[in-house]
Amino acid sequence: MNHSPDIEKWLRLIRTEGVGSITFSRLIKHFGSIDIALGASVAQLNKVKDIGEKTANLIVSTRDKFDVQAELELADKLGVCLITLEDTRYPVMLRKIYDPPPVIYVQGTLEKSDNLAVAIVGSRRCSIYGREQASRFAHILASGGFTIVSGLARGIDTSAHQGALSAGGRTIAVQGCGLANIFPPENKKLAELITCSGARISELPLNYEPLAENFPPRNRIIAGLSFATIVVEAAGRSGALLTANAAIEYNREVMAVPGNIDSPMSKGCNTLIKQGAKLIESVEDIMESLGYIGEQLREHAKDTQVKVEEKLKVKIENIPNLKLAKEEKCIYDCLSSKPAHIEQVISSSNQAAGRVNSSLISLQLKGLVQQLPGGFYKKK
Repeated sequence: MNHSPDIEKWLRLIRTEGVGSITFSRLIKHFGSIDIALGASVAQLNKVKDIGEKTANLIVSTRDKFDVQAELELADKLGVCLITLEDTRYPVMLRKIYDPPPVIYVQGTLEKSDNLAVAIVGSRRCSIYGREQASRFAHILASGGFTIVSGLARGIDTSAHQGALSAGGRTIAVQGCGLANIFPPENKKLAELITCSGARISELPLNYEPLAENFPPRNRIIAGLSFATIVVEAAGRSGALLTANAAIEYNREVMAVPGNIDSPMSKGCNTLIKQGAKLIESVEDIMESLGYIGEQLREHAKDTQVKVEEKLKVKIENIPNLKLAKEEKCIYDCLSSKPAHIEQVISSSNQAAGRVNSSLISLQLKGLVQQLPGGFYKKK
């Protein structure tokens, strides 16, 4: 694989016990190079800001314990590329946070267009309403050319990735485990599709298990990759709120889908809205927020040589003009604001049941049709 230059040295240092993203940055800043940092004595490490004698001893005693060659061999076997913070392929938006991961593992591809990414996150134990909204907004944004970022978890994350893929768009999954693992395991097929239409990313060694302690740091990467985060259903205390808080810390836009005030899964979103998050009810609301963000991205545009304002304007203008396939338009024309049973739609459209079902799903994702209990559908 085409790993970043000096990847062995970067891995040695970041895999040293007591060295995280912030400490890594301090070491490089203090010593001026990764070679000097790796060769520093306990006394020299003691002089680095916020590194005491205990941590200095830990660094010296463990900086050669990680098997770098075995890690790179496994990465090559899995088709995973290791990219350092100094590599031009490293995501620009992620580089700008105060604690970017020094090394990221990537399976799939990263493109410049991924700098226009929106995170969609929420509860694992979500409602049908939550899944529909996550899929719908992901589908619409991906149709407009935005990359959808989420965490590959059950519930809202899964629906967000699926919505982006159904639009033929790009999506990035940030994992809370090493890329040799897929969590949850039932998302194996989804993970494969994401790799073909975007990327799976992690900062963790390839064989790391999905431990609870890994997910809060994972959430900061989701927020860091994205210039906006949309929260769809979240309990009062949830990982989605950690992602939203990270986005706020990084001065990124936060949006939230309102929910039923009686539902525990809506408490987090409704609280975010109280605290100033943009309330999202429609595509128009997202357009308004994204238009504001476009004005804030001039510095990123300089860095990436992408005319963000112009591209964003084109994408936003395209979002409401979703093109309907011939079958979709036929089904849509058969519906009205009054509920119609699916058998009635099949009869009216004179199309096969399978085509009607697939068209109805697509129309739901595009926010044009609402499914009701008992197999009934109506126009929104």
